[in-house]
Amino acid sequence: MTQLEAARNGIITEEMKTVAQDEGIDAEMLRELIAEGKAVIPANPGHTSRHPYGIGESLRVKVNANIGTSPKNASVEHELAKLSVVEELGAESIMDLSIAGDLNSIRETILAKSKMLVGTVPIYQILTENQGDVKSLSVKNLLDTIQLQGRQGVDFITVHCGITRAALPLLDRRVMGIVSRGGSFTAKWMKYHGKENPLYEYYDDLLAIAREYDMTLSLGDGLRPGAIADATDPAQLHELKVMGELTQRAQSAGVQVMVEGPGHVPLNQIEENVRLQRELCGDAPFYVLGPLTTDIAPGYDHIAGAIGGALAAYYGASFLCYVTPAEHLRLPSIEDVREGVVASKIAAHSADIAKMNTKAWEEDREFSEMRKAFDWEWMYGHAIDGRKPRRYREESTNYDTEECSMCGEFCAMKLQEQSERAENEIERNNII
Repeated sequence: MTQLEAARNGIITEEMKTVAQDEGIDAEMLRELIAEGKAVIPANPGHTSRHPYGIGESLRVKVNANIGTSPKNASVEHELAKLSVVEELGAESIMDLSIAGDLNSIRETILAKSKMLVGTVPIYQILTENQGDVKSLSVKNLLDTIQLQGRQGVDFITVHCGITRAALPLLDRRVMGIVSRGGSFTAKWMKYHGKENPLYEYYDDLLAIAREYDMTLSLGDGLRPGAIADATDPAQLHELKVMGELTQRAQSAGVQVMVEGPGHVPLNQIEENVRLQRELCGDAPFYVLGPLTTDIAPGYDHIAGAIGGALAAYYGASFLCYVTPAEHLRLPSIEDVREGVVASKIAAHSADIAKMNTKAWEEDREFSEMRKAFDWEWMYGHAIDGRKPRRYREESTNYDTEECSMCGEFCAMKLQEQSERAENEIERNNII
């Protein structure tokens, strides 16, 4: 029985109890949200090392980080070091996007090591094993690969089911065309074979596999805009409407589902993008890449993505896929991964505060109190990334003092403290 089926049968699962406790909400309320398809708990029973996390309405915004080998760097150890950093920084999910090496072995290793949710893009394995050649790819090959990943314990999979042949002519108007690797491969297959997208045509078979392993579907936005000029265009909206139909079909089959979103989107279109997704997809959790709010920030795309992510999450997105400084440039290093996760965690937490999440407000209140008390060690332990503030303090010219070196002896809080002491002394003397 899937989490969705249990919720609809009035059953509060152990995963629901854990998530409700972590979120500080009522378990019955969470069960109702899952039953309505407004929240999901990706929880493949085969992933035994995983801590369950909830994604969706009334829950804190979650963060995903992508890792994975590439033909230029197939070191599994390097990717596991990234996984360790992602967990250290408190992200809730990791996606294995490996396209080099023994993919099944790599995936099993990551699943065994990760306490976070683990997601994949199954078509990447097919793309890798067929070296990008669509001629020999069969529907059976595709479904067998998805079945294998479900059996291994993958919690959620990105599947590009929403790209249909009817959408392909709409791409002629674009600046960037298709920027999704899975979307591009799917479109190439359709054009070569002159057939409909196999994941759309055989969607019921996909749902049967997902239900068997309680593997949450993340409906991939294969036609997401990769340029500001392409945002909210007919191709993107065509795919979104199809994903709305597929969302309903998945939920009717007892399968949990999320919907992925853009991409490159200007600030003034983010609210409308979120509104459209919620309207067309029945408030299913929205999983966004960024969105990046400008095209001209290579090397700083994690900042552009955090700006867009904070706004998207405020308007209702539930899940942020991080963007690293290396986006569009190279395979991210361990330090790139750190910066990407931190930027997305800041965006997610900022949105939680704006949406009046009680736990988020409590965390900031306590942090402010410790800042006023100059309790640096406490702050290092509770900051999103405690490593950088510790290093900055240790490099400071007056590390041995309570205050920082920006104001030194003229620290505003110190001056206020001195003023309060003087006022108290005057008051005591007057009483005497």
